[in-house]
Amino acid sequence: MSGPGRVALVGAGPGDPGLLTVRGLALIRAADVIVHDRLVNPALLDEAPAAERIDVGKQPGAHTVSQAEINAILIAQARRGRLVVRLKGGDPFVFGRGGEEALALRAAGVPVEVVPGVSSALAGPAAAGIPVTHRRLAASFAVVTGQEDETRTRPSVDWAALATAVDTLVVLMGSRALPEIARTLIAHGRGAETPVALIHDATTPRQVTLETTLAALVHPATAPALPAPMIAVIGEVVSLRASLGLGDLVSTAAKLVMPSTGTQVRFGA
Repeated sequence: MSGPGRVALVGAGPGDPGLLTVRGLALIRAADVIVHDRLVNPALLDEAPAAERIDVGKQPGAHTVSQAEINAILIAQARRGRLVVRLKGGDPFVFGRGGEEALALRAAGVPVEVVPGVSSALAGPAAAGIPVTHRRLAASFAVVTGQEDETRTRPSVDWAALATAVDTLVVLMGSRALPEIARTLIAHGRGAETPVALIHDATTPRQVTLETTLAALVHPATAPALPAPMIAVIGEVVSLRASLGLGDLVSTAAKLVMPSTGTQVRFGA
């Protein structure tokens, strides 16, 4: 590639490759190098067979590549005059540290583009047959991280305030903290019998959904357990899952449906 390089922060979506955006697919296919996360569907990488791939995936509790190192990789690759796609699960700006990467790139003088993705915070509940809002049950919702920033001296989330502030809570990255989260929500006014759905590997053929209550989550002996990646949906809307009869609306798409040849689509610069 000739000329100055640039970086595109592309949201890969929640897992199903069919949920990638048109702009995201175009950039992947044009990329010289793809710097990708652990949970990115391999089918997306297959759309760029000639691109160099750099895996910077982080295992829970084991970040083999630090955020500072990822920033440095993006800057170095772009300064080589390459189109760098930073492929991130979900949406880059929803708990994906995309904001940190964008700031680092701008500070280094590297052009950056942000391509939104379908966040698992919305896709996960939908794939489990749960609407996060409903005119009768939920006029508000919040997306919250269940993983605290260890560098902060104060808690990242005010769970006591959130207990009654919104109707539906969607908790990402909270599998380890759920007992304490449930205990705090109940202590500050959330009903102990509030329905909860736990969704593992949302939108993939491996998706599993379990229903429980806040009270059951408090006690390890009664709490259902699902491994990460897991989404917790807390609120009365969870009860609609049985009424709607939608179950797990899992897509089994193995390949992207957009053709790579034929009618040409013009994308913005």
